[in-house]
Order: sequence, then C-alpha cells, then structure tokens
Amino acid sequence: MTNGENAWAIRQASSTVPIVVAAASDLVAQGLVDSLAKPGGNVTGLHIMSGDLAGKRVELLREIVPLLARLAVLVPAPHSRGFVSERRQTEMAASTLGVQTDFMWVQERNDLAPAFKRLTRSGYDGLFVYSNPFLYGERREIAQLAAASGVPAIYETRDFVAAGGLVSYGPDLSVLFRRAATFVDKILKGAKPADLPVEQPTKFELVINMKTAKGLGLTIPQSVLLRADHVIE
Repeated sequence: MTNGENAWAIRQASSTVPIVVAAASDLVAQGLVDSLAKPGGNVTGLHIMSGDLAGKRVELLREIVPLLARLAVLVPAPHSRGFVSERRQTEMAASTLGVQTDFMWVQERNDLAPAFKRLTRSGYDGLFVYSNPFLYGERREIAQLAAASGVPAIYETRDFVAAGGLVSYGPDLSVLFRRAATFVDKILKGAKPADLPVEQPTKFELVINMKTAKGLGLTIPQSVLLRADHVIE
C-alpha cells in the first residue's frame, strides 16, 4: 500500500506485484491505470480528486479573503506527475474569479524559507498549498511559515490545519487509508488489481483553525463557518 508517486517507482520495478494506492491525485493522468472503472494492470486504490477539488479550494479562499487578487501556489517539483490536472483546474478557477496565480516550486526543506520570503516580499493575498508526500511531511514548518508571512492559506487535508494552518478542504486521509486496507484484503484473497475499480471519496470535509484566523486578523464569514465540518478553536 503506497501513494501515487511511490507507486510509479514500484511499478517500474515490477508490472506484476499488486500495488494499492491509498491516496493519489489522478491515477489515469499519471498513467498508472487505464481507467477508474477498469484499472487494467497491477495498480488500483483510491483517487483523491485533487484536480477536481482545486477550483473549490480557490473559491473557498476567495470567500474568506474577498479582495484576493494574487494567489501563490506552493507545489512540488515541476515534473511531479500528479500535479498536471490540479494546476490546470487551479488556473481555470482562479481565472474565472479574476485571480492571478503564481506557482512556487519546492523540492526540499531548504526551498521552503526562500519561497515564503518571496511570498511575503511580493505581496500575495493568499496561498494554496498542494499536498504531496514531501509537503505533507513538512506541514508543521509550512503552517508556521504561512502564519509568519501573514498570508491566508488553504490546504488539501485537515492535518495541515491541525498543525496550525488556516483552512482545508478535502477527503479525510484516515478514511482513505482504512478503505485502502480493504483492497489489500481482497487481493490477499485472490482478487486482481486489474479487476478492482479505483474508488473516489464520497465525503469531503471543511476544517478551519480559528486561532490561526485570529492571528491573521481574519474574520471567517458566517456562510463559511456554517459549512465547516470541524472548527479548531
């Protein structure tokens, strides 16, 4: 059981070992499966719909920051396979709202502080943080840097908000990992990954950190608070 990026490395090593992806942005776009309904190879699992949700995240941040005009997007290295769909959807949603997007590429921990210095110096109104294994692992550092920069940020998963981030919208990763275990169970009982359709989340959660909002001097609109699944005080 793994994530989308690691799945590629494993698949390069073997086209027969069953691979269950617990959370990946777009298995089809990454070339890991033929289709969601019929994976067709040795990979299956769960698709977290990052590209599909990117627009919703931009819209949410715009609700929280009505004057949002320039949006920085913190993303992994440009060659990241899972980012193609998400970038397109982010740009489309931002363009519709009249928001300019600028992408800041980070590949290692040492890239984070310079990226946030640029963000602060350039006067961005908001930040969208993409979540891949590297950025997820650095979520506490990212949340702290975002708070220090004074720029409101939206994330893909609640773990960033629990670490001090402002707001997140996306599937609950713990639910996805539990669901991925059922794929492993089926494969151990004889099922083939090629015959197990890739699943998508059916529930998404909006999580808000009110302490962080207060620190940024933000008033979260009541319309957003009423939709929140979890509010961290």
